[in-house]
Amino acid sequence: MSAVPILVCRGLRKSYGDRVAVDGVSFDISPGEAFGLLGPNGAGKTTTIKMICGLLPPDEGEVLIGGTRVERRSVESRRGLGYVPHEVALYPALTAHENLSFWGKLEDLKGRELRERIDFVLDVVDLRERAHDRVKEFSSGMQRRLNLAVALLGEPRLLILDEPTVGVDPQSRGAIIDRLSELRTGGLALLFASHYIDEVERFCDSVAIIDHGKVITHGRPTDLVRSLGAAQRLDINASGNVGAFVSAAFAHPDIDEAKLANGVVRLVVRDVATAIRAVVKIAEDLGVELLDIKIGGANLEAVFLHLTGRSMRDL
Repeated sequence: MSAVPILVCRGLRKSYGDRVAVDGVSFDISPGEAFGLLGPNGAGKTTTIKMICGLLPPDEGEVLIGGTRVERRSVESRRGLGYVPHEVALYPALTAHENLSFWGKLEDLKGRELRERIDFVLDVVDLRERAHDRVKEFSSGMQRRLNLAVALLGEPRLLILDEPTVGVDPQSRGAIIDRLSELRTGGLALLFASHYIDEVERFCDSVAIIDHGKVITHGRPTDLVRSLGAAQRLDINASGNVGAFVSAAFAHPDIDEAKLANGVVRLVVRDVATAIRAVVKIAEDLGVELLDIKIGGANLEAVFLHLTGRSMRDL
């Protein structure tokens, strides 16, 4: 990857009245790099992306794409940028080909160049056989893939994706991630905003964890996980007074973090054997029944839990 960033964000800040949505966000992305912006809904990801795209002016800070400062009224400053929004931006009554033709003309494509580009992006997202079907007949996963095709029409150097797989079945999510991985080999830089931790861990070279508008940590996923030392994760299913069980576990010196997420007790611990003994004792004292305990290595979920005291999954 080139050492010269394609995207530079410096000290971005945006407020809505008394509410600070983005507070001093800074990061760089190099060509060919997949950069994850990880955080719960409402953390400031979409507002940051809108400032990068020139859709919102920052109150403070600046955005540079290819060395050019992004200005809200300057189309030229945003050339080389592709954007896949959080909501599907397609015309459902039109076919896939008609949608691509419309958006391609807005990119100043025409004639043979437009036809060849449409064929190319349909191949990229594996929708060539559905080119003349109406979008309203597509599954949500197919619509997401077509939305990606629209963003690729202008041959961007930087592709920004705001929750591109939300509401998509696991098979379609995998297909989208596979397509994005292939695009990186040509030097395309990707900004991937998501709250799906498994996607970010598997796909991104670097990640910034954002919460309450601030970047609370930034680095390679493996380095962030390694920062927890020899930490491991325990996922526990239990019945009884689970709330009291979580509180007691959180207060125990052999357990670093404890949280209830979607009915599962999630613990971050340093020594599994010692922690399990503590867990069993706490359960016995409270009359809580332990149904099963799963042991796993620490991941970005554990990093987020460690830094914020909360789980991504119940925000």
